[in-house]
Order: sequence, then C-alpha cells, then structure tokens
Amino acid sequence: MTGSKSSSKVRIMAIFVLLFALFSSQSSAAQVPLLMWSSEGLPPLASPAAGHITSNDQLTAYLTSAFGSGPNTVLLFLQDKLSKEDFTLFGGVFGNKQDSAFQNLEAALQSSPSSVSLPALEWSDSSVILALLQEKLNVSPVLVDADTLSHLSINTSASNLLLINLPYCTGLEKSCKEVLHENDGIIGEVLSIMKGKDVQYTAMYTGLQPSRVISEMSMSNQHAGRSLLQSVEATVKEPIMFNVSGNTCIMLWAQNLNISLTGDNWIDLATQTPSLDGSICNSSYSLLVLAYPSGHILRFSMSQRFYSVSARNWFTLDSVQLQLNDLSASFIGRRAIYAPAEYSFHCQSVTSFRDTLLVPNNTNQNTTQWRLNFIDFQIQGFGLANGTNFSYASDCAGFFTAGIWMGLITSLLMLWIFVYGLHMIMQLNTMDRFDDPKGPSISVPQKE
Repeated sequence: MTGSKSSSKVRIMAIFVLLFALFSSQSSAAQVPLLMWSSEGLPPLASPAAGHITSNDQLTAYLTSAFGSGPNTVLLFLQDKLSKEDFTLFGGVFGNKQDSAFQNLEAALQSSPSSVSLPALEWSDSSVILALLQEKLNVSPVLVDADTLSHLSINTSASNLLLINLPYCTGLEKSCKEVLHENDGIIGEVLSIMKGKDVQYTAMYTGLQPSRVISEMSMSNQHAGRSLLQSVEATVKEPIMFNVSGNTCIMLWAQNLNISLTGDNWIDLATQTPSLDGSICNSSYSLLVLAYPSGHILRFSMSQRFYSVSARNWFTLDSVQLQLNDLSASFIGRRAIYAPAEYSFHCQSVTSFRDTLLVPNNTNQNTTQWRLNFIDFQIQGFGLANGTNFSYASDCAGFFTAGIWMGLITSLLMLWIFVYGLHMIMQLNTMDRFDDPKGPSISVPQKE
C-alpha cells in the first residue's frame, strides 16, 4: 500500500514537473494544456518531448483508444482560459502545497489509477475539445454544476458527457489565484459527488482558449549559423563625377542639395539625376554644371592659384549660381570655401542664410528670396589623383569650436582661482614672538 502511494506521488510530481519544464519551451502556435484522469484506467501514453505540441489528430487517435468500447461517463471541466503558465504561477512547488491553487486537482491526479498530461495541445478553435468528445461518445453535452449534479440521475448503461464551465479571472474583482482556487473547489466538490454516487468516470480539465499567448518569431525564417554583429550599412549613392579624356577632374557629393525659391518650400535636387553638359576643367579653372530635369541649373565655379605666404596652391569655390528659366541668383563662396589644391573641401552644412558660407550676390529683386542649403557637402575640382575617390578633406569646422573655447576659458578661470588661493595661503605669516611663562610677560604700551 505504501509503495502504491509512493508511486502515485512520483507520478503526480512527474506530471507537474513536466508542465513546468515545458513552460520554457518556445512556440509561436497558440496552445492549451489538457489534464485527463480516470477512476478506472486509461491507455498508456508516452510523455511528450520538451517543446512538442500535441496536434488535434494525435488527440483524436488517443481518445479513440480511450473511449473505444463500452459506455463512458466523461466530466469535462472547461475553463474560459487556461495556459501552462497558470500552473507555474499558482501551483504549489518545493513543498509549498498549502499555497497551491490546485490542491483538489493535484489530489485527484495523485489518487487516480492513471492520468495523462498534455502540456501543449494545439489550439485553433474553442469548440474543438467539445466537438471531439461529442463525436467519440455520440452524445450531446449536458451543462451541470455541483448543485445540479447532486440531484441528477446518471444512467451508467449509456455514455454521458457532463460539461462543467469554469470562469477565469478578469482582473476586476478577484485575482487570478482566487478565481483558480474557487474553480479547484468546484472540481473537488464535483468529484466528491461522483464518488458518492459510485459512478466510474473519466475527467478532463482544459481551457476554451489560452490565457497567455507568447508571440515569438519562427526560427524557419531566421538564418542559422554565425553572423556578424555589425549591421549592414545602407547603400551610399555615388558622387557626381565629370570626366575628361577618361580621367576624373571634378567630383561632388552631397546628402541633400536643397534649394528654395520662396523661403518656405524646399526642393532636394539630390533626388534627381543631372546632366553635366557645359562642364569644363583645366589646371587653373573648373566649372561644374548640373542641369536637372525639373529645369533648375546649378553651376559651381572653382579656381586655384599659388599663394606665396603658404608656398602652395589653394583652390576656392568662387561662386555657386542657381538658374531657373531666365532668372538666376549668384552666391559668393571664395571667402569661406577653400582648401589646398590637392585636397577636397567638406562641410556638414553649406547655406546662404544661416552661418553663411555662400554669400548672396543678387541684384535682381525677383531672386532675393532664393536660398541654398547643402547637407554633408564635399567637392573637389583639382588634383584628383585617386581616380574615383576624394582626396583628403579639409573640413570647414575649425579646431577651436565654441565648445572647446568654453572648456578652455572655464579651465583657465578655475586655474586662476586655484593659483590665487594658493598665493594667499603662502602669504600667511606666523608670530615671531611668544609669551614665555618663566619670563616677564609681553607688554604692549598703549598711548592715548
């Protein structure tokens, strides 16, 4: 007798351990658990592997073997929602059985001759379980509760399908643990009534739908194996290049070439493919002409000359001209846009209206509102020895930026305060004479 109880305890513990172990298994399909036990006996069923989801076809095959011959009385405890996570959260583990919300359920599984646990049953419709039982038993379900069942006469010569609906927590009045504990009390009361009537039965506990659905990505669409952690950078568009005799002599690249004719509406010419007709270049002068399908034309005029002070050649972007139909506006850039002749020029923002690098030089009143705003702008008109690559870039951002100046001034101020304080401390002098307790006291004459 003791050995039988021990084996029953081992079996019930194995069932719940299996539920807890399969809680960590990952699946993107919705699933509900199914617990099944009988007062007579059930056909053996191999324990499912971790992560295995029992299909409806597999359940149908097992129910066929379980209810294959003779009349059967089935108690279906159908809860509104149920997931294996409910057993993990509210079931008593590690000896805390008094805190379990499933005490009667655990006792029924432990005392039954045989039981079956399906932690992950494929769920597609709330009526699948009920429809399968109706098909196998060939009877219609009878909705009962504990009070109705106590007065119900059960005909054991025919199959019976008794349906007991159980609620699930809604979070409004009671916690989930309280609701599950009350449902467990109903299960215990129904089983006690069946035991009092001395009716052999098969009980099933499951849910109409999952209470928790964990959405996860399917592994079938993911790359298997090693992969680089560095993300793939977006494709960078090619720079605009003007070639003469197969050699590149002018290059320009910009993230955006924004122009505005009214001061409010901006047009990004970088999204269009320009024509380079009219562009020229030689050893001292370069002109890049960008004629866009929208009718806008940009002309970048560059020149280089030798400066004796630095003993090297420098190039300047003398002007940028914007033309539309018969109107044109010119912007002077030679004062701010320059670089050594063998370098390229780069600036994060080249504008004609804020932190101006292109100074408007318009005499026509119709073009006074025209503006330019080039983002991440880089240009080179001479010394393209690298073929299709820019040379080293001379950036418009100076070394001593506003932030650097603020840091330097603050540091110098703090250093001056420290030196001044140290100087004041070093100027403190101690007294050169002290009272001698064995000699005459020091007297300080006072004159009125």
